[in-house]
Amino acid sequence: MKLLRHGPAGAEKPGLMHDDGTIRDLSGVVPDIAGAVLSDTGLAAIRAANPADLPVVSAQTRLGPCVGGTGKFICIGLNYADHAAESGMAVPPEPVIFMKATSAICGPNDPVIIPRGSEKTDWEVELAVIIGTKAKYVTEAEAMSHVAGFAVTNDVSERAFQIERAGQWTKGKSCDNFGPLGPWLVTRDAVADPQDLAMWLKVSGQTMQNGSTRTMVYGVAHLVSYLSQFMTLHPGDVISTGTPPGVGLGQKPPRYLKAGDVIELGIEGLGQQRQEVIAD
Repeated sequence: MKLLRHGPAGAEKPGLMHDDGTIRDLSGVVPDIAGAVLSDTGLAAIRAANPADLPVVSAQTRLGPCVGGTGKFICIGLNYADHAAESGMAVPPEPVIFMKATSAICGPNDPVIIPRGSEKTDWEVELAVIIGTKAKYVTEAEAMSHVAGFAVTNDVSERAFQIERAGQWTKGKSCDNFGPLGPWLVTRDAVADPQDLAMWLKVSGQTMQNGSTRTMVYGVAHLVSYLSQFMTLHPGDVISTGTPPGVGLGQKPPRYLKAGDVIELGIEGLGQQRQEVIAD
């Protein structure tokens, strides 16, 4: 299934993408794409509904972030061998963990906002993992049963804030609209192999990233298990799993976003995003 949330920011309603290409409203079936709805039991209730009987939503409606109630947005750094090489950094011996503020989450086609004082706002197409049920001290073999599904995210980053200022990476990752998420949450049963998905990103029509989740250093099951040793994962938590090469920081010379740019990105089977870049 392809689950989504539609409507104005802060007032999104649950929905799904029907096989006929129409958006159908799920408000009469579930309260939101969040919480217990993300469990296997909750998803089964959605599957039991006949999409043809659900109200059609205008194709012009805004798509919000594909999951609600996110308590943690956890990111994994340098998790693609080819991106680590591009960055001139060694592959880490364990996953590098940092957090993105949940206030950065926005819809997949909402604008990317260059924050005040920024000169190095960058892009990163990433596979997002959406947690479906509570995970604490889970094994790698158990990990996937705690995953509701997958989505596209753009881990927008301000490199000067992230790298050149004192402190940790979080402040370079958490500006408003630095976390476009969606268009859909694709349930895990509909993704044959999350470690074999093509992914790409363009800036103003020019292909910048063209990679695959095959080059991830630490795969989805390992990451879910690993993170659960340090923190309890809850339904709606998002894990952003790293990016392939082609980010602005890695260009020679480096290239960063400017107002008027258009970012387009996607992952095989998970849909596409489009963001216009504006200045705050």
